[in-house]
Amino acid sequence: MGGLNSLVRELGKSLLHFQRLFGTIRTNQQRSLSRRGFLLGLLTGLLISACRRQVAQAPTSQLVAGECRVVQHDFGETFVPMNPQRLIATDENALEVSLALGIKPIAAGEPNLVSGRARHLAGKTEGIASLGKEEQLNLEKMVQLNPDLILGFPIFSENYQVFSQIAPTISFDYTHTGWKDKLRRVGELLGKTQQAEQLLAQYQARIEEFQQAMGERLEQTEVSVVRFYAGFKTAEFRTKSSFPGSILEEVGLPRPAAQRQPVGPGETFVMVSLERLDLLDGDAIFAALDPGAKDSFRRFQTSPLWQSLKAVKNDRVYVVDSGYWIFGNILAANAILDDLFKYLLQEENINDRTESLNRT
Repeated sequence: MGGLNSLVRELGKSLLHFQRLFGTIRTNQQRSLSRRGFLLGLLTGLLISACRRQVAQAPTSQLVAGECRVVQHDFGETFVPMNPQRLIATDENALEVSLALGIKPIAAGEPNLVSGRARHLAGKTEGIASLGKEEQLNLEKMVQLNPDLILGFPIFSENYQVFSQIAPTISFDYTHTGWKDKLRRVGELLGKTQQAEQLLAQYQARIEEFQQAMGERLEQTEVSVVRFYAGFKTAEFRTKSSFPGSILEEVGLPRPAAQRQPVGPGETFVMVSLERLDLLDGDAIFAALDPGAKDSFRRFQTSPLWQSLKAVKNDRVYVVDSGYWIFGNILAANAILDDLFKYLLQEENINDRTESLNRT
């Protein structure tokens, strides 16, 4: 593997040279890649050829322990090390899945909007270098860290052309309702298939525990998930096609009638103005706040329409962290379950006992 790592280092040096000549790549920014694309494509061929030669020339005993293997992903086939030791996660979802499977990346990107390093990752990210915001990762730092694998959910095509020159790069598309499949695929990629299935089995057991504890209240508690942005005059409720919506659906908690309209798989939210706050109401509202969104949330709270909502009148509005309520994977899903246990079971049981004492 030493020869491959040397080649990666040389490719990294070449990458920095190309950056100085042709400028920095930015996510979502369309730039001409014709000249650079030709040169980087040539280097990609060298990298793949080197890995192919190692696989072809290695004895069978070494292939079992592994040097390289082919992985299918969004951009085709990539040869990756069997047991990566220096993983870079380009985004929070890739970081979360890796950590859940017991693999600690050497570096990771930080979320552009939602709370970075939210509660579900607390205590798990010490020692992981920051590469800056996901929309513009520090390429020079990536090269200096000499990774042996780069993983993203997803990676834009223009960035993939660059990242794949630094190290073998895998891009998996992120879908709000397909997070379990992605957990399994990364489990296969990192040699953690059994761990992925164990995590999913534990998650399912927690769902069943919650359902039993809720009893008849489960089907009678309509839950609304509302996201508040910093500086926005509108909010949004998350649909059943969203990450939290899929979890509520799996748990068996119904949505308010106003939020049950049919939506497509990509329609994860519906924007709501101050004049239509009735669309946010439910037996319970989980208010997911982005960083700096407290002022926006207060603007809604002072509205007479907000004060008329059933959940507000019954003191069942629960402020939660958008860092795990809006996007995520198995750790975020478990953090949402933690909140459901906390607010819909523990606090309501306390309130029920208080009301019973007041009546006596």
